[in-house]
Amino acid sequence: MGIGKLLLLVGVFITLVGLVLTYAPGLLGWFGHLPGDIRIERGNSRIFIPITSMIVISIILTIIIKLFFRR
Repeated sequence: MGIGKLLLLVGVFITLVGLVLTYAPGLLGWFGHLPGDIRIERGNSRIFIPITSMIVISIILTIIIKLFFRR
């Protein structure tokens, strides 16, 4: 039953992200623009490394998972 719950949560999460990106794209406008996100642009090449944004997302997902899978 654990894998079923996980797949259900992943599906709900993907659906919610899709709805946010479709109907409220400004909600995720902060992603990639935090201090600590690295952007290098030289000529025709661009490198983007969202270190701080990934840390924030990791913390949020950890809190959500801990709430759902408490024992």
